[in-house]
Amino acid sequence: MSIIEQCEILRRRDMRDVFTFTIDPADAKDFDDALSFALNGDGTYQIGVHIADVSFYVRPNTKIDDDAYKRGTSVYLVDRVLPMLPEELCNDKCSLRPNEDKLCMSVIFTMDADARVLKYKICRTVICSNARLNYDEAQAIIEANQTNDTESSENRIGGKSESEPTLNEIIPTLNALAAKLRTERIANGALTIEQDEMRFRLDEHGHPTEIYFEQSNEAHHLIEEFMLLANRTVAKAVGSGRPFVYRVHDLPNADKLDDLQAFKRKMGKRVSQQALDMLTIRAQAKAVYSTYNIGHYGLAFSHYTHFTSPIRRYPDLMVHRLVEKYILTGKKETLTREELEEKCEHCSACEQEAAQAERDSIKLFQAMWINDHIGEVLPGHISGVTDFGLFVQLDESRCEGLIHISKIGEEGEYWQYDEKNYRLVCENKKSYTLGDPVMVKVVRADINRAQIDFEFA
Repeated sequence: MSIIEQCEILRRRDMRDVFTFTIDPADAKDFDDALSFALNGDGTYQIGVHIADVSFYVRPNTKIDDDAYKRGTSVYLVDRVLPMLPEELCNDKCSLRPNEDKLCMSVIFTMDADARVLKYKICRTVICSNARLNYDEAQAIIEANQTNDTESSENRIGGKSESEPTLNEIIPTLNALAAKLRTERIANGALTIEQDEMRFRLDEHGHPTEIYFEQSNEAHHLIEEFMLLANRTVAKAVGSGRPFVYRVHDLPNADKLDDLQAFKRKMGKRVSQQALDMLTIRAQAKAVYSTYNIGHYGLAFSHYTHFTSPIRRYPDLMVHRLVEKYILTGKKETLTREELEEKCEHCSACEQEAAQAERDSIKLFQAMWINDHIGEVLPGHISGVTDFGLFVQLDESRCEGLIHISKIGEEGEYWQYDEKNYRLVCENKKSYTLGDPVMVKVVRADINRAQIDFEFA
């Protein structure tokens, strides 16, 4: 550790003796968040959410900062990652790797067994992670505890302990607290639409050989709830009246929601939950960054920000700098609200561009994969209805392709697009509706355009 880092530690809360760990995807290289756990003498818990202190290394108005701002975010494509920061920072200096002293910006919570936050402190810290877990390993600990396969069959640590709790005790305890946080959030109106993440297995030439899906489990929810808690706490701690970077989510489109409810009443049990989830998502506004706090509809939070991923999101780095000024040092922000809002708009635009690039990357690899299955007949369901045809998503691989309207029905039939009821209707009353199960034949895959064409089998 350098002399400057040793000096920095003197102004930080030293938490290297508190048990700390990370939970990330198995293939992750940058670890920007960690959790710590300790038992207080009164039976409450001290839980730390520790975030890599990127702002210590990336100073404003430097070349690295300028480049990170232009990128706005890391971009995660199927076969590569385009990091926002140089790899020496995101994978080494800032990454919270095990058994290494690391500088963090932290939120330390005191919580009771009912997941109530009794008090908290936002501070700079130095930590040393004791363990690195992936989600499957953390989930195995949770499930083993639930089936009494661990030394401790309790899913909550309580009271005074003569010895330090083990990882097999800590993970189930945090999971029980996260479950309570999640239950409360849902009761307050938060949306809970689960979407599996599509992943590809590639051969040595980068060609996709398999499509599989990673499902969210309790370990994912554990991390998610404590990150949400930290983000919400920081946003509330800053208070109002000072320019700040909020993560906001406006109310959904009322007309689309009305159409959805009418469609749901009309179709009843004939429409799948997957189709309803899809329409619910399409009715939502896009979450953006703004200095004007209108709350976060999807999470049901009055105050929310992004604080927990400064390695891969520039807005989080902005938030860390504002927290340092407003909470840690009491300095005034030199940027005006208008200047900060301009940066928020830029970061929102970068996020949308990155999301589109990630979607395009998935479509490209889907086309590459399905090109090996031309001529096969596969089950799927109608995932989109337009005036030019039907989009069908295959049930197993979830590849999506188009059946052009010229390929629907008999020659000479006229099909009308019924937008409000999400269907195509023929003059002979035959119809195809969103969510309908269908059998399709793979007829074409244009890899250059990342497009797939189906026909009804």
